[in-house]
Amino acid sequence: MQPSIDPINSPGRDEYCSSWEEMLQNRQLIIASNHGPVTFHKDENGEIQPQRSGGGGLVTALSGIAQHVDASWIASALSEEDKTWQGGVVPIGEEGGSIRVKFVTSEDAAYDGYYKVIANPLLWFLQHSMWDIFRSPTIDRTTWQNWQNGYVTVNRQFAEAVTRQILTDQRPALVMLQDYHLYLTPYFIRRVFRPRVKYTLMHFIHIPWPGAEDWGFLPPRMRQSILEGLCAVDLLGFQTREDGLNFIRTCESHLPHAHVNFKQGRVWYRNHATFVRDFPISIDVKSLRRLAETEEVAEHHKSLLEQYGGNPLIVRIDRIEPSKNIVRGFLAFDELLELHPEYRGKVQFLALLVPSRMEVEEYQNYLNELMGAAGQVNAKYGDSAWEPVRVVVGENYPRAVAALQLYDVLLVNSIADGMNLVAKEGPVVNQQEGVLVLSERTGARQQLESGALVIPPLDVSATASALHQALIMPTEERKERAERLRSLIEREDIVDWLCNQLETIVKLGL
Repeated sequence: MQPSIDPINSPGRDEYCSSWEEMLQNRQLIIASNHGPVTFHKDENGEIQPQRSGGGGLVTALSGIAQHVDASWIASALSEEDKTWQGGVVPIGEEGGSIRVKFVTSEDAAYDGYYKVIANPLLWFLQHSMWDIFRSPTIDRTTWQNWQNGYVTVNRQFAEAVTRQILTDQRPALVMLQDYHLYLTPYFIRRVFRPRVKYTLMHFIHIPWPGAEDWGFLPPRMRQSILEGLCAVDLLGFQTREDGLNFIRTCESHLPHAHVNFKQGRVWYRNHATFVRDFPISIDVKSLRRLAETEEVAEHHKSLLEQYGGNPLIVRIDRIEPSKNIVRGFLAFDELLELHPEYRGKVQFLALLVPSRMEVEEYQNYLNELMGAAGQVNAKYGDSAWEPVRVVVGENYPRAVAALQLYDVLLVNSIADGMNLVAKEGPVVNQQEGVLVLSERTGARQQLESGALVIPPLDVSATASALHQALIMPTEERKERAERLRSLIEREDIVDWLCNQLETIVKLGL
């Protein structure tokens, strides 16, 4: 029998809003992540100015409460201007919110070891089950040097910065740590620096947490350090229930002297309780819809209609990384055209792909592989009037939103994904009652399964069959599925993601 985590009922937004403001008025809020809400650059006058960076949905969620609470964000210095900036309050959001931003400045060699060797690709590849175990990784002396002098060093620097911020105020602190870059930070805060002010440590992991057997390949010293770090937090959040269960199983298998309780969702280690819960992250629905109504999106919409209007359109929008399973998506389209000649010359596959981590060899190789796969489909079936697969490489979010408005089928066939927000953005803006074909290995499946066609990502034939089913689906069923997806996404947007975490803290008395 599968163990289960006893759920904490999520409140409605009205109930939540009656509790979070009082809680945060009496605490200082500290966010820590590798990427912050802003990065700094020099303008044309040579003055240093903040520019919104990759904080994403978390920035959006935080901006709504930043104007009501004392909030600080600690992040890595990613530009030379970041390194010279002394810290201070910067505006975020569209409603007058602001936040105090402080940067952790690391030596270049330490940051490269922390980010480019350990966090990416070692941990990221492990957590997406992407190690080619017979060939890589090979953990050698250089890996260990980067672990100690890079990952451990930078995590300790983050812990020092967080501790300093905690000690600036006698009020209790709520510390929200983010993702796989900072696994060791809570250990240093709680076990090494031990600030003499009341504080609550949260850690949210945005990517999948694989099973205990996958973690068994990581050297014991690394593995135990990571588990000890995460078991120093009070509340540990994952995207899905399965991720949380996998973490508890990993502690049960690989953390000596840990006591686990699946029913209560708790790990007891070194006289400290860590509660494990799932908080599926979502999107800012209102902001996305505002963008979808802009003139810039309208221009891209018109251009795409001129190119592809009148024909069924399959769309995928992804970063160029192996976990997104882009090559198998093209192979599935190949099989679809092979089995259903009636689609030849009619159905268009549009892939909008964003470069990602191109300094990592595996990603460069994957770009070459996917371009080759698309080229083979086009050579096999295309002619002067019809290019079956159109690949567009480059980052252009308004163009992506326009494509999402127009899809008849949205393909999300990731091998592994913490959530996959494209699967949530698409149904919100789509104007075609389009069908979502969704991998069972995405976090989004937990919420969206009832409105999507769910596929096993390695099964090319099943993916081709789902594409065919989506293309021939009766209008009423398409409409009913599309409405169900929109309802599910609107009901649990990015604000609810943050609300549910804060309400859980209240319920647990942390």
